[in-house]
Amino acid sequence: MGTIEQGVNQAVENCLKVQAGEKALIITDQKTIEIGSALKAAIEKIAGQVRFFIMEDFGSRPIEMPPAIEDAIKAADVSVYAAQGAEGELQTFRMPMLKAIEANSTLRHAHMIGITPRIMCDGMCSDYKEIQRISSLVYEKVKNAGKIDVITEKGCNFTAQFSPELKWLISDGAIKPGQWMNLPDGEVFTSPIDVEGRVVIDGCLGDFFAEKYNSLEDTPIIIEIENGRAISESIKCADEQLREEFTKYLFENDENSHRVGEFAVGTNTGLTELIYNLLQDEKFPGIHIAFGSPLPGKTGADWDCRSHVDGVINSPTIIVDGQKIMEKGRFRLE
Repeated sequence: MGTIEQGVNQAVENCLKVQAGEKALIITDQKTIEIGSALKAAIEKIAGQVRFFIMEDFGSRPIEMPPAIEDAIKAADVSVYAAQGAEGELQTFRMPMLKAIEANSTLRHAHMIGITPRIMCDGMCSDYKEIQRISSLVYEKVKNAGKIDVITEKGCNFTAQFSPELKWLISDGAIKPGQWMNLPDGEVFTSPIDVEGRVVIDGCLGDFFAEKYNSLEDTPIIIEIENGRAISESIKCADEQLREEFTKYLFENDENSHRVGEFAVGTNTGLTELIYNLLQDEKFPGIHIAFGSPLPGKTGADWDCRSHVDGVINSPTIIVDGQKIMEKGRFRLE
């Protein structure tokens, strides 16, 4: 564990590589203003003036995308979103924000949804040279994969199929112009063309679910997948309220909100345990998948969705075209 100051410096100096004279933008909220302010102070020392937006200044959450923030994104060289999620805000604010970010071809953006002081001292203080090394090794194993099998002791057993026309991406903290990455970082991901089998999510969920339900270790969500889509009647969970809310999220948001849009391998080997916050836990060595948006601006997928919810699968065995690259949560790469 490090300190918030070390985590801030890692984000500003090593990941974003802020330069003197650059136009910078920070979007934060009242819950995260300590971190947002620390990032602002660190960037100001290098770049000078920083545009600083607090989301509650635009009204009660969830808010819609304010024109002032959209205009600031268009003009920025570097930006940070460091705030907590609010139910419904993925659709009203964050997805429009990310589309605006992707439209700025020179912008370097750090996306820190759900960031906390603990994560700043933990995942943001990992050895990013090692994350980059592991991510590169994983990428070499999966970049030409036809299929990947995922198995766990809790009954997860599914096969994902992949197309060479869709990109595998390394997200290792080295943010280049025209890119946005989640921080803390450490994953290799793409969009699968098909998924078949049983998915058991026993880590945590994304969007607003993580803060509301925390650990899923004792209440895993079990989902049968056919032709890349969740089967509504198959969804099981010991927490009936969670099962109902998750099912509603998958089947009442969008025609593709129950379709598997993302398949990712976590590569942040500096993490030693799940903390049940998706921003960090999806980088934990293992697998996470997401229902909804395939992040077409990154993967090249020819479809999209107005929702995106990740699920972390703990301690998986990962088999790439017959070759085991992870066994019960431990990499076997070398």
